[in-house]
Amino acid sequence: MSGSETRSPEAELGLLDATMIGMGAMIGAGIFVLTGLAAEIAGPAAIVVFALNGVVTAFTGLSYAELASSIPKSGGGYAFVREIFDDLSSFIMGWMLWFAYMIAGALYALGFAPNFLELLHVYGAVAPPEEVGDVILPVVGAQVSPGFLLAFVAVFVLVALNAVSTAASGKAETVFTIIKVSILVVFVAFGLASPMFSGAEFQPLFPAGGGAGAVLPAMGLTFIAFEGYDLITTVTEEVKNPRENIPKAIFVSLAVTVVVYLAVVTVAVGTLGAEGLAEAGEAGIATAATSFMPTGLPIIRNGGALVVFGAVFSTLTALNAVVIASSRVAFSMGREGQLLPSFGQIHHRYGTPFVAILASAVVMLGSVALPTQSAGNMSSLFFLLPFVIVNVAAIRLRRERPDMNRPYEMPFYPAPPLIGIALNLVLTGVLVEYLLRTDPLALALSAAWILLGGAAYLALNRLRAEPDADSAAADATAIPETED
Repeated sequence: MSGSETRSPEAELGLLDATMIGMGAMIGAGIFVLTGLAAEIAGPAAIVVFALNGVVTAFTGLSYAELASSIPKSGGGYAFVREIFDDLSSFIMGWMLWFAYMIAGALYALGFAPNFLELLHVYGAVAPPEEVGDVILPVVGAQVSPGFLLAFVAVFVLVALNAVSTAASGKAETVFTIIKVSILVVFVAFGLASPMFSGAEFQPLFPAGGGAGAVLPAMGLTFIAFEGYDLITTVTEEVKNPRENIPKAIFVSLAVTVVVYLAVVTVAVGTLGAEGLAEAGEAGIATAATSFMPTGLPIIRNGGALVVFGAVFSTLTALNAVVIASSRVAFSMGREGQLLPSFGQIHHRYGTPFVAILASAVVMLGSVALPTQSAGNMSSLFFLLPFVIVNVAAIRLRRERPDMNRPYEMPFYPAPPLIGIALNLVLTGVLVEYLLRTDPLALALSAAWILLGGAAYLALNRLRAEPDADSAAADATAIPETED
């Protein structure tokens, strides 16, 4: 028997599992490493930045919910676009979305490594992360940084888990997400009760140099923090009663995430101040926790250690979620004939899209060599563009198939998708302008991926055309049977 076969995945995930996949991605590395960046650019208005990003993404969330209830197929935004648009448009959508998830995976793996090293340092297992030297790999004798090695191992382990069991990866996501949300709730509770917060000063709301105009660049750079609810739609066929549960999971995960983000950012700015939070950078939340949470706690030791512990779980859950999502996009593209057929096959033993998972892992593992900032910028850009297309798809499906079964219909149509298109385009333009000035590498790599996609599309079309040509030639040369 072959290692893989063409069939649909089994529905093994419930509403809670689907919700936790979304929350696991959204409440990931972003809240820990991007809060300081937002404060550096926008000052105390970092709170406004996260609130407005929540509003922007909510409009697209309505489109995702309606499309998922109408088209219950795995693959997320790609599956919706494939249903409505032509072959080339749907391929580009899938190609961008697949890349966005894989690059996000690299970002989360790169975020996991320093947090894990810091956790080991807290318990005296290693020196401070900046003092840990390179590791010499056995056999090959090559030297690699511990951060790169840990990022590589994290991707490898979660890919292996996903390759052998969808149910196991889904349950792991649920457990990890509950743990990290609980840690953030503890952080907020201590922060609000702290004397430091009682004297919090949020004025002037906007930084003196940038004013309200600093909010838009900060929104573009932190938009990836709200990438996550869309992952739920990539596993639609693996969720029980998807027409009802997918929209519910989208709304619950998005609502809880926005509340958690606003509470955490408010406490961080209110205790450290915008300047202190900006100076702390990626360690902003941990620094804030250390400043007001009690010390000498059993096992945990101090607030900073608790937050680092939460950051480890956050990056792992976010990484696990995008491993799931990236492979499902590739699986859906393979099943539709837009990647190699093996991508669209389910492993006969494990019941998972085995080849799609491994292919996604290869790109993700290679991407951990990228600078963290470039990985984050590329991921934000490649999520904003597909979100525009998904909103367009919602409008086009309403026009072309008005009588289609829609268990969920967005309110106030067509306002939500039109607003979503406009806001996402504004953020895309702001982000591109910012990257032209600060991170041309991210733009160059993004353009290279699109060009590679064009080449892959042409090559795959040629491969598909050859069997058709051979079949036509065989039919033409076949000798017709004659009657006796």
